[in-house]
Amino acid sequence: MNAKKSTVIGLVALVSLFFYLGMNAYQKRVQNAQEVQVKAEQTRLVRMHSPVFGPQAAPVTIVEFFDPACETCRAFYPIVKNLMAQYPNDVRLVIRYAPFHQGSDRVVKLLEAAKTQGKYQTVLEAVLAAQPSWADHGQPNIEVAFQVAEQAGLDLVKARQDIEKPGMQALLQQDIEDLTALQVTKTPTFFVNGRSLPSFGPEQLARLVAEEVDKAKK
Repeated sequence: MNAKKSTVIGLVALVSLFFYLGMNAYQKRVQNAQEVQVKAEQTRLVRMHSPVFGPQAAPVTIVEFFDPACETCRAFYPIVKNLMAQYPNDVRLVIRYAPFHQGSDRVVKLLEAAKTQGKYQTVLEAVLAAQPSWADHGQPNIEVAFQVAEQAGLDLVKARQDIEKPGMQALLQQDIEDLTALQVTKTPTFFVNGRSLPSFGPEQLARLVAEEVDKAKK
């Protein structure tokens, strides 16, 4: 290998290192800013209307800002479910809505209508399972999600009536106001007892949950 080629490789490696360090520093600054905001806006993490899975009195709360049309939210659903199964008495999940994709607001209202019928989890899982068939981001076919919900046992006539009630839009608007105040810009975004992930990933989420469970048991 000649000296010129070695120099080029060295420069590329150096640039890559600086880029990596710069990105890490940027992500840390963003995380720190968000955590400061979350501490100042604790009441915005959980609302009375928020769907909750797991024990109400659990010492560890995972808050997930969630979009039913988000592929990553769909991928994380079984991961979060497994975490809750791992800590059945210690962890609860609170769902907050972040309808960033086209048509997601209507599916959110569909889920809320399912909640009034006691079928929230059943319909949620059915809608997520069928997500590839309705959640095309360029041209979503939201009616397919409604059909899937009906097949899962939802009274669709009643659900359509409930969706039109003013309270549905007010509920959705509250979640949008909260995610904006908390600087949530992507889905899924997780907070564990008010702490954001140090970086995004299932292992990071699992570690943060384990840390908070350990704290609660001391």
